[in-house]
Amino acid sequence: MDDKASRSSAAAVSVAGLSKRYGVTEAVSGVSFEVGAGQIFGLLGPNGAGKTTTLECILGLRQPDSGSIQIDGSDLRTHATRAKLLVGAQLQSATLQDKITPRQALELFGSFYPQPFAGDELLERFDLEDKADAPFAALSGGQRQRLFLALALINRPTLLVLDEPTAGLDPQSRRTLRALIGDMRTEGRTVLLSTHDLEEAAQLCDQVAIMDGGRMIAIAPPSELIGRAKLPTRVIVRTAPPLTSTLVDSLPHVLGAVCGDSGWILDTPAPNRLLAELVRRADEAGAELLDVQLRRPSLEDVFIELTGHSWSGEREQLRAS
Repeated sequence: MDDKASRSSAAAVSVAGLSKRYGVTEAVSGVSFEVGAGQIFGLLGPNGAGKTTTLECILGLRQPDSGSIQIDGSDLRTHATRAKLLVGAQLQSATLQDKITPRQALELFGSFYPQPFAGDELLERFDLEDKADAPFAALSGGQRQRLFLALALINRPTLLVLDEPTAGLDPQSRRTLRALIGDMRTEGRTVLLSTHDLEEAAQLCDQVAIMDGGRMIAIAPPSELIGRAKLPTRVIVRTAPPLTSTLVDSLPHVLGAVCGDSGWILDTPAPNRLLAELVRRADEAGAELLDVQLRRPSLEDVFIELTGHSWSGEREQLRAS
């Protein structure tokens, strides 16, 4: 096995049987997972799923009621100082004094560590050079998040822990920050992040752990979770003239069909066979195909299938239109 494969198979973070209560509320219940070195690992779930509490326990900000946490083989209970030196963190509730500048913040945080990154290097890397001497209060949301990511990286950590890093950002800022997080993996760093952004998890993460009600529901690569789903593929087809309901009703492998503004919406467990038959029937009927779309089950569909409810916690029918 080469060095790269060895690093990717090693556990940068190992959590076993983690539980945490706040009074009568069980925020985290028996959570176990491992994060491979060099991975981007996502804790995925709606607000209140237990993601932030789990991260706070890993960072040593909360004392778990039971369970164990290891960072790069160091038990957090017995070697907390060594473990924490390996970690950089960006918390959802992070803030700085209004008048401190990015340059000053990087110099201050860098002074806490023996071999920090140079502040100017991080200012350039995170596109903050033009705002290096601007007060924190004058920074936009995206600039603040880039600064917090730079601060998380200042001590050259092997593990970055990010809590909802792109929450509240505009689309352009989200894309920029996701690219920067992807760069961390390219450098060989491990990233453990929480998010309730399903698109973000699918784009960024090598592995995702779905949490709900403080419990771990499933752990796998996003594509594998989606592949396991027993939900149908949705085929959306638009033709001129539109297909008749009689023709659509006669198609094989169709579980449900609805005619909408965008055309016919067909749910099927066999999209390849349905499409082949659909093209043949449309041609026989003299209908020209204008648009065909395939929509595979998403991570949200997987979550609903596994838990029976949406992000908002409301019970709903699977794949409801």
